Formats: sequence, structure tokens, C-alpha cells
Amino acid sequence: MPTSPAGATPPTGPPTPPIPLAELLAREELGLRRIAGPADADLLWVHTSEMADPYPYLLGGELLLSAGVLLTDPDHYVGRLVEAGAAALGFGVRPVHETVPAALIEACDRQGLPLLEVPPETPFTTIARAVWRLMAEARHRELRRVTRAQQALATAAARPDPVPAVLHQLATQLGGRAVLLTARGQEVHAAGRRPDPEAAGALTRLARVVARERPGSPSSATDTHGGTHLSAYALGGGEGLVLALATRQRESGDHTVAGIAVVLLSLLAAPHQGADAAGRSAALVRMLLGASPAEVAPLLGSTGPWTVIHARRTDGAPADALTAGALGASLGTALVDAERGAGEAVRVLLGPGPEPDRTTARPGGTAAQPARPTTQPGGTAPDPARPTTQPGERAPQPARPTPRSGWTLGASAPTPVTALAAADAVAARALAHARATRAPLTVDAPTGGLAALVPPEQAAAHARALLAPLTTPLADTLRCWLSLHGSWDRTAVALGVHRNTVRQRIGRCGELLDVNLDDMDVRTELWFALRQT
Repeated sequence: MPTSPAGATPPTGPPTPPIPLAELLAREELGLRRIAGPADADLLWVHTSEMADPYPYLLGGELLLSAGVLLTDPDHYVGRLVEAGAAALGFGVRPVHETVPAALIEACDRQGLPLLEVPPETPFTTIARAVWRLMAEARHRELRRVTRAQQALATAAARPDPVPAVLHQLATQLGGRAVLLTARGQEVHAAGRRPDPEAAGALTRLARVVARERPGSPSSATDTHGGTHLSAYALGGGEGLVLALATRQRESGDHTVAGIAVVLLSLLAAPHQGADAAGRSAALVRMLLGASPAEVAPLLGSTGPWTVIHARRTDGAPADALTAGALGASLGTALVDAERGAGEAVRVLLGPGPEPDRTTARPGGTAAQPARPTTQPGGTAPDPARPTTQPGERAPQPARPTPRSGWTLGASAPTPVTALAAADAVAARALAHARATRAPLTVDAPTGGLAALVPPEQAAAHARALLAPLTTPLADTLRCWLSLHGSWDRTAVALGVHRNTVRQRIGRCGELLDVNLDDMDVRTELWFALRQT
């Protein structure tokens, strides 16, 4: 399309996709024929005018229809249409002109304006109706495409790795490259075919334009580099993240699809607001300055009890900070530790909630359905210490973690803030138990039943005396082996060692303790003791 004159304000396009000129020419019933100018043009409007100079009344992008009633200077007439940004000229022959004037054909060829010959049997209103019908069809196709893209992006946002999944789906929908960048241009996640180095550099520079490092930064920006269309969108949440796109072509609806992805990524990447960010910061500072966990717990929104959760991706893939944050958001907490290094489990700290079942839907997905978790017959979490409540007050209800699609979880029993270190070890063992049994969630069960009848101090003293010959690795192996009912293979999976190593360790335990580990009474006695350590 010819460009508008310098200084002119580009018009706002209609809420319908542009129609390629070739689609209109393909309507054989109209009998239109291109006789001059380029073949490529996009039509935004249809307008009929017999004025000698229609420039003041054009918005740009029109197919202007005229019979040439006042046509006296074809070269000047075409020049004014080009200045106004007209997309094409349809010239109707008869009754004013028997044929299209040769001077008009030459002017259109010279100035690059497509010229269509309109036969006398085709009314201008028929052409206008055809264009509006094509626009309606294009709009319908666009809406269907956007709807399909929205559904695909929402499904991706509900995956265990929502941020990479959304970027992959966005790159697929747009047929290009989708990158999540920091304000300094560092790549967080990316999907799709990588553009050439020069286009990639231009995309990074464009992302810095919208990165919210200074007031007044635009929320989006576009550019073109060597035939590659570039776009950048600032994500909400104040984290300075930018969604950058590079595509070989720009189709109608691309901006809408990108907008859907921006909303989803903003929700996924934003910090969870369940606990006040200032409170979390104050808690961290106080602990660094020597405060105890019990002193800072109220700053995290609760005094407890707390549940420690260890989590790993079911497919074995590592979990980055954004993916781990999405897991925490789905569990209803912002207290997530995903920075322990490669191969380490994600740790989540879950406080009490007002509802018995804390299920929170991720953007574009449905809340996970409660499933019956397996209860690990092992662990040493102490009985939860309930915070003191006034008469008539309702004590905080412990959180009840539920399975999450794509994750394997191990959770401690609800624990007072003073025993979180022990609960962390319990959650690690619960996760190992869940992986060994292929259960989506294993929750440690607090000591109860007959074992609870023995005073804790006496039980702990008996356990220390009985297990004194065992080293920590041997005691851990024995605890895991007993919790898995003596299964060599499952114990090996849970501990990440060879099954022969398990056999050797259990045999060594029997020798040091001088007991027969095939005896159920012996196993029960040892299990009781291990539960106290």
C-alpha cells in the first residue's frame, strides 16, 4: 500500500482484517480486471466518488470506485490518490468513458497504484457488497483462529511447566520465535525457530524499549528487520519481563493471540500475592539478623502449623524458578525454593488455609481435583503444635496438599514452625517414597495409635539406645526399606542406589543390631524406634 504523506496521521483501521486485492479479483461474477499497477494490495474500505480531487475525504486503504465524470488530469488525480493512501482504483467504463483512458493507465503504472477495469454490467454497489462479504468471512476465520489459539494457550498454561509450554504454543500459533527476556535482555525461556543473529539482536533491542526500567516506557513496540516482523510486549507484575516475538509474516489476529499470551505469562510470572511481599522481605531480614523462625512466622501471614512439600517433575525435567513458582501458586503459597541447584527437588512451604482443600486453578486451567494420597508408613514428624486460640476462636486448619498434574510430591505432616528442619527431612523421605511407589503424592503420617501411648521422652531414649550401632546412612536405608515393606527394588529407586547396595546395607544393619530382620516383631520394634528419630 502506498504510504501516507509525511506528517499525516495514519488512520485507524476498521475492526476487520484487510482483504487482499487478489481475493476480490478472483470473484468471477464481478468481471473485474487489473490493467495497471502492482498486483498486491490490501483493501480496508470501499468508497465511491466522482470528485475531481477526493483526497480530503479518504482515510487510506480504500478501493476507490469512479466513472471519471470529472477526470481531466489523470496524472494529478492518481498522485492525489497515492498521497491519500488509497489501496486501488476501480474505473467503471460507460456511460462516461467507453474505455479506460490510456493516460490513466500510464499514471497508475508510473505511480504504483493498482487500476481495475469495472465492466458496465457490474454496479459499484455489487463490488462494495462483495468486499464487505469477504471482510465478514475473513473476520470469521480470524475469530476461529483466535479462539483455537486461546484454547491451546490456556491448555498450555495448565501444564506442569506452564511458561515454556505457553511460549512453545505461541511460537507454533504464530509460526515464529517466542522469547521471554529480562529487562536487560537475558533469555529466560524461548521456543520456535531462532532468527538470524542480526534479527535476534534487533529483537533484544526492541525488548529493551518496552522493559519497564523507567517511567513512560511503552507497553508494546513493533519493528521490521530484513523481512522479519518483530514485536515486544511488557509483562505485568513489575518484574521487568518482556515477551518478544519474531515472525516471517504478520497475519490478522496475531496481535490478539499475542495479547492472550501476554495476559497468561503475566499471571504465571508475577509473584503470588497470598502473603504480603513486604512481610516476606521483613521476615528474611530479621532471620539474617538473628531472629528465630518462631519470631518471624507471623510476618509470613500465619503462625502455623506449616506443611513442607518436596516436589519433582514427573517427567524428570528440571524445574526453573517460573515453573516452580507456578506450582507454588497452584498450591496457594508464594514460599517456594527452586534455587538449590540442578537435580535438587523444589521445596514449598505451605501455611494453614481457611478451606479444608486448598485447590487453586492456574490461568487457563481448572483446579486440580482432590485425589486420595498415599500415606507413608514412615517419617518422624512431630504432632502439630496448634497455636493458642482464644475461647470461641477457631484454630487454623492445616493445609491439605493435593496431587498436581505432572508433579510427584512428598509432604510432611502439619508441623509447628520450631520443627520445620525435621519436617524438611520428612518431606524428602516422603518424596522418595512417592517416586518409588509411583504415587503422585505421599503425605507423612504423624505418630499415633499405640505408639502415641508411650511418653515421647521415653520413646526417644529407647530409640537412641536401640539404633546407636547404626550410622546415619544405614538408619536411613533401614527406615526406607521398612516403609516399602522390604522391597529391594523400590528402596533402590527411592534412595537412588543399586539394589545390591540396599541388600548390603540391610545385611550390615542386621549384623550391627544382632537381630533377624525377617522377624516381624523385630521389624515392628525397629520401625517404632525409627519413627522417634
